Amino acid sequence: MKKPPFWTTEELTDCAAVARTAFRNERLNEPLERWKKAFDEYHTQFHRLFDEYDIANPSSLSPEQVAEIFQQELGGALRYLAGPPISADDLKVLAETSLAPGRLASDADQAQRLLDTIMVAIDPRRFPWVSQGRAPTADEKSAAILASTALITAQRVSTDRRNEGKNLQENAVKDFLVNQGFEEVPVRSIRTLTDAPEFGQFCSEAMVGSRKADVPVRLFDGRLMPIECKVSNSSTNSVKRINNDAAVKAGIWHREFGTNQVVPTAVLTGVFKVHNLEQAQDGGLTLFWAHDLDELGKFIEGTRKNNK
Repeated sequence: MKKPPFWTTEELTDCAAVARTAFRNERLNEPLERWKKAFDEYHTQFHRLFDEYDIANPSSLSPEQVAEIFQQELGGALRYLAGPPISADDLKVLAETSLAPGRLASDADQAQRLLDTIMVAIDPRRFPWVSQGRAPTADEKSAAILASTALITAQRVSTDRRNEGKNLQENAVKDFLVNQGFEEVPVRSIRTLTDAPEFGQFCSEAMVGSRKADVPVRLFDGRLMPIECKVSNSSTNSVKRINNDAAVKAGIWHREFGTNQVVPTAVLTGVFKVHNLEQAQDGGLTLFWAHDLDELGKFIEGTRKNNK
């Protein structure tokens, strides 16, 4: 049975350096237009909150106006009045309400609870006049809109960048597998090897045992290789992506399927600490790099040969 590669410290160091350089080049070449477009969009949204809904005095909002704000897709900006901003999921829990415009429009109590929750957490630095019971000056209003716009833009661009990077990586892995002779098949829940795709097949994100895998692959020798696509933008973040996520899943999959039946794998892009990579590898996680998928291909080809 073909063993997956186990990289030396020197090999991991070299590959991590290449990935870091590629990440740096990508970020430095990232078009400013992405930021400007998002900034202009949210700047307009905050102006609308001030000009159309008098958000300078948020306590004056009626439940009907709160529902209308979410109907007009301004709810994200409204959540950013808080300091720190309240996520959509947190707001639903804290206010014990839905954020669906229809539900808010038909239930004034829910809309009022939502507004009351935001009012409790409103940022006193960006909106000092609220607690002082007065109207804002023109400069205060302008500064609040600018600061709020920058805050939400930074968060949204960062989130979009992460999601985009992960999607690009997953698509690259799938395209590579197809070029290696694999067939993509419909998604299914994989509780045992019997549920998995057939030899030489893979599917998109699915439950593998008790955890999700980005790309579950059935190798040519019959083993299951759940691939996790991990993009990290900092060495600190690499702990979360590798050690606290992919490596933990590797241990669970080994327990649930058996060490001879599953090859937990991560394909990496971005910035990673070599020490974290070594820890994950020692814990049973097989590592490949998005910039060198040929190494993944060599391992896959080895499983084909061993199945002849």
